[in-house]
Amino acid sequence: MGEKDDIVQFPAPLAPTYACPAYYRYGPELPESPIIISVPHAGRHYPASVLGHARVDRDGLERLEDRLADLLVHKLIAAGQNVFVARQARAVIDLNRAENEIDAAMMAESSSRRALLASAKVRGGLGLVPRRLSALGDLWNGPLGWDELERRISEYHRPYHTALHDALHMARDRFGHAILLDMHSMPPLLGANGAPSPRIILGDRFGRSASGRLTGLAVEISRAHGLIAAQNHPYPGNYLLERHGSPANNIHAIQCEIDRSLYLDASFRWPTLGLSCIQRVIMDLVEGLAGELPQGDYAQAAE
Repeated sequence: MGEKDDIVQFPAPLAPTYACPAYYRYGPELPESPIIISVPHAGRHYPASVLGHARVDRDGLERLEDRLADLLVHKLIAAGQNVFVARQARAVIDLNRAENEIDAAMMAESSSRRALLASAKVRGGLGLVPRRLSALGDLWNGPLGWDELERRISEYHRPYHTALHDALHMARDRFGHAILLDMHSMPPLLGANGAPSPRIILGDRFGRSASGRLTGLAVEISRAHGLIAAQNHPYPGNYLLERHGSPANNIHAIQCEIDRSLYLDASFRWPTLGLSCIQRVIMDLVEGLAGELPQGDYAQAAE
């Protein structure tokens, strides 16, 4: 996988049911399944103002993306599944961070508007607006103004999470439960002491965002496809799961991290023949999860 003759034609984009500056929504407004799909790091829109502010070129900013992660759910979209895909690039705003996970070092001035959360992600340069990448250093030519940050939050971050909240609650009200599958891609992991490394990580914040029964089923389905799968290590899930997952209220949220080498070429730029295989894995994951937690089983699921 990864050789030039393995690269496949880029699939034609599918028409969204609804589009706004924050996201594309696919599938009917009223969910026809308890599963809601989120792809928060696949956005590829880079406003001219953002590119003009960058110290690195667009290729550098694209390293922040979960490259072509929306293609992982292409078949689900075609089948009418409810899918939300971010439009704005992660360099513009990270939808998997809280509104106050802001790196004070990149802001133009201090502000009393928000009590900032200096999380581990922020300290690593990957806050609400990413500040730096280890391979490139600082990403921006200068600080960001608070008014611009507040605009991005109100126009991109809040609408995305409001839409997810509404879809999950509609699904829960219709089916008795809802499951958010939050799709991401990850760089290949290095196995300890030469051991094979996981190719897919299913995270549920160590049981806080989803029933362990659901996450365990997702691991089993992945392994049935011959993939080395792990649970919560090293990616237990982040803000999206924390915000939307509420097992006690019959809303579950699972993060799915896919090794990029399974579906992209050696440069991690273009899809390969492996894409269709991973799409089948994701289809089976969704079908399996949709059939779990049958009606009347909520008390057990929320334990």
